[in-house]
Amino acid sequence: MSDAALYRHFLSRGEPDGRAGSHACRRRPFARYADAHSSVLEIGPFCNPVLRGTHVRYFDVLSTEGLIARASSLGMRSDTAPWIDYVSPTGDLSVIPDRFSAVISAHCIEHQPNLVHHLQQVSDLLVDGGRYFLIIPDKRYCLDHMLSESNLAEVLHAHAQQDRFHTLDAVIEHRALTTHNDTSRHWRGDHSDASYATSIVPRARAALAEYEAARDTYIDVHAWQFTPASFRLIAQSLFEMGLIRLQVERVYNTPHGYNEFTAVLGKLDERPDIASTDDQCVVDGPLP
Repeated sequence: MSDAALYRHFLSRGEPDGRAGSHACRRRPFARYADAHSSVLEIGPFCNPVLRGTHVRYFDVLSTEGLIARASSLGMRSDTAPWIDYVSPTGDLSVIPDRFSAVISAHCIEHQPNLVHHLQQVSDLLVDGGRYFLIIPDKRYCLDHMLSESNLAEVLHAHAQQDRFHTLDAVIEHRALTTHNDTSRHWRGDHSDASYATSIVPRARAALAEYEAARDTYIDVHAWQFTPASFRLIAQSLFEMGLIRLQVERVYNTPHGYNEFTAVLGKLDERPDIASTDDQCVVDGPLP
């Protein structure tokens, strides 16, 4: 088979089956490419950072002490919490005065009320030629399975509204309409428990009460639901519209048995001619 035929075969057969298009579609091999950079910022590590080392700095909404207390309250291990170098309770990356050759986040971007603003702030933290390495939940194989994929219109609306907090519909979706988070069951086609439908109304009532009680304080829920293809389309569209300076370099497929995919956005030295850029897709090889 020619390269083109192999590529089409992977997209039609291999990717739906969860066959790994690259070793970089899995978290640990993927993270090595970020780790190779001289200066790295990790966003939202909680108590389980993806990277460690003297060349890595950390940003979170809580201090180290706050993360330890939070983990302990959840019955989670807390002695692995890193030292948090930069803290903003609202997730405002502009408090960071430094610049980095790479930024990495895991299961963070889906929580951002204003996706465009988040990507703009990450771009400001990168040197020209720097990269944003992302590990993103695939909505098909996690608790978001029952929710619709996010689209460009929704992303642009949130940016136009300058959303700083999650909307009522995002809170209700996350609290009332999500399903179980057993990845292996999702890959087998088992997407809900028997009580899913009957639990929606009481969960929705509780979500509405939570939202009304919160007023203008942050509720931590998912704002966005992605697949590799939908994330690529949204991110590249934002770049072509001139809203962000980060161009899609790689979006890897979700391997079988996993609930996350990986992606790389690059900050270019100069904005290229969009018509001449290579339309790479989910099976791109590993970064050099």
